[in-house]
Amino acid sequence: MDAFEISNLQSELERSGERWREFLRVPALSAGLYCLPAGGDDPQQPHTEDEIYYVIRGRARFLARFGRGGEEDREVAAGTVLFVPARAEHRFHSITEDLVALVVFGPAEGTGADGANA
Repeated sequence: MDAFEISNLQSELERSGERWREFLRVPALSAGLYCLPAGGDDPQQPHTEDEIYYVIRGRARFLARFGRGGEEDREVAAGTVLFVPARAEHRFHSITEDLVALVVFGPAEGTGADGANA
């Protein structure tokens, strides 16, 4: 068994100056912490894997675009859980409070159907 403390992971991420830090990887899934500052931009691109986001802290909006013109734009805050299917365009925006999210990819990030790290 592996165990992780979100506060420790967040401290490591803040010290690194990065937005994303993967802390778990097995073939079937990977997990990491994603942090975006208030007023910041989310530069991510669609991934080849399904994703789950759990918002730990912060406040923002989340935009997801799906095939055939479907789109959803909603407010997110601590406790929000989001599912984004593989290849869907998505991003956080209008970040009003520093955002910290746990992200889980299935299968592991970069190992989706086409093997590309999107």
